[in-house]
Amino acid sequence: MQIKPADDARRGVVAIVQARMSSERLPGKVLSDISGRSMLWHVVNRLHSVRNLDKVVLATSTDPSDDILVRWAADAGVLLYRGSLDDVLARYHGAALAHGADTVVRVTADCPMIDPLLVERVIEDFLCRRSSGEDVDYIGLDSSFPDGLDTEVFSVEALERAFIEASLPSEREHVTPYIWKNTSAFNVRSMSHSEDLSHMRWTVDDARDLEFVRRIFAGFACPLRIFYFEEVLKFISANTGLLKINSSTMRNEGYSKSLTRDALAAAGLVRARGTSDNLMAKEQR
Repeated sequence: MQIKPADDARRGVVAIVQARMSSERLPGKVLSDISGRSMLWHVVNRLHSVRNLDKVVLATSTDPSDDILVRWAADAGVLLYRGSLDDVLARYHGAALAHGADTVVRVTADCPMIDPLLVERVIEDFLCRRSSGEDVDYIGLDSSFPDGLDTEVFSVEALERAFIEASLPSEREHVTPYIWKNTSAFNVRSMSHSEDLSHMRWTVDDARDLEFVRRIFAGFACPLRIFYFEEVLKFISANTGLLKINSSTMRNEGYSKSLTRDALAAAGLVRARGTSDNLMAKEQR
């Protein structure tokens, strides 16, 4: 079955899904099989059911290792943008401009249980605040939700400013830190869950995460249908042992590594803008 593409003539609210094949901890993970479909298929398929989205765009890199993702997008009929491998902020900026975004929804391709209803809620909150006169720049789910439901919505103006001004490796690699850290410059909001579920990992960073996610999908009678956040919680509450599979994996490990690169950049050991360079000559010696 082919994924239904968004109408390229429409513009407005655009979900941009970042994906690359060169993951350090689990290379090629975005095409890993989950219940007979790739992880990327599940992410894009779920986003296509979000009613207040106008487009879904796959944003990958120009690195040859990602040519396979370009072919995947062509076969699936999914809109595509190629940009920098390491400067993901620049990739998002380019994708937003190329596809006429006014509002950007950031989703990563390693979240195969992204919940369309939660995505709708965050978009709706953002748009309602804007239409009522509140000049909100950014809304995202906070860490009280399980890691793997990550949804961020922000204006293209905020993205443009971040693209121009952000310089730290963490800000270029992870797209939005320059926005949500600078609350004096941006109107930043967040949505919280009534219960702290931050100990749950529903994202896929390593082999343990992939095993956990595969077990969740296998637990549903029809794993290719879109099931939702609350359904997964009920399934886990009846199978609490599943949480042990990936409980030892650190949350936001990639961002923590980027903060280390920030410190190296401050010391002059790596380039401050972007993360494409390894340690410079001093470090190599």
